[in-house]
Amino acid sequence: MEFLTEKLIYIALFIFIIHSIETLAYAVRLSGARVKMIASALSLFNIMVMVSRLANMMQQPFTGSLIDTAPSNNAQEFVETQFRFLIGASTFGTILGMFLLPSFIALFSRAIIHLSQEKGSVPSLFKRIFSFQYIKRGITHFNLPKFSYLKDTKIKDIPIRLFLVNMIITAIYTIGVLSALYAALLAPERASTAIMASGLINGIATILLVIFVDPKVSVIADDVVNQRGSYQTLKNISLMMITSRLLGTLLAQLFFIPGAKYIAWFTQFIV
Repeated sequence: MEFLTEKLIYIALFIFIIHSIETLAYAVRLSGARVKMIASALSLFNIMVMVSRLANMMQQPFTGSLIDTAPSNNAQEFVETQFRFLIGASTFGTILGMFLLPSFIALFSRAIIHLSQEKGSVPSLFKRIFSFQYIKRGITHFNLPKFSYLKDTKIKDIPIRLFLVNMIITAIYTIGVLSALYAALLAPERASTAIMASGLINGIATILLVIFVDPKVSVIADDVVNQRGSYQTLKNISLMMITSRLLGTLLAQLFFIPGAKYIAWFTQFIV
């Protein structure tokens, strides 16, 4: 367990929180459809996504420092073990988000209503939700998930193509930074080029999510508000997206090394 350093644990905890937040972001649309306020819900959704993206950028230099402190005699093996541990942290963060989903649907529903009452002022909303009274009241909404929450969820209603697309994009996003950093070890003469590729990979993954995934879920949420669809359908889709996200973090373990080798190979055409 020599690879398990104090710095690695801190980074893993950070990644754990990031993926929990990104998973809970799926609850926002459900909350918006629940209170019939999709536009306000999307504002809250965008805030959560921006926070998670910023947090992901903040952890990159610390993750990169793991390479600098790796033992020179077996750097590749040592760093690979550490990075796989970090990918595992993203999986467990997603699992935590899944368990907290029902509770946060209730919390986000109240937050969306308060956002409307505050005339769209995010600072005023934060001032309210971080008050002692609101936190004390919010604790009462936390409940362990029950199997009854999966009632009426049917596998046949799951769009398989969307499920697979979201899973693959999640896998790419999860290993984007890690594969680029590991590629720097595989091609040390082009290390800087490989590391800079991480931003491009994550950017492409984000664009793919915006183009192929988010619009479909948003349309279903609009249908619920406009009484053209059912809340159960939206819940089924959201659960499907979270499940595919979980599988995507597991798939990232398989993509990690091939992705790093591809980045290392690709950098030779840039230099």
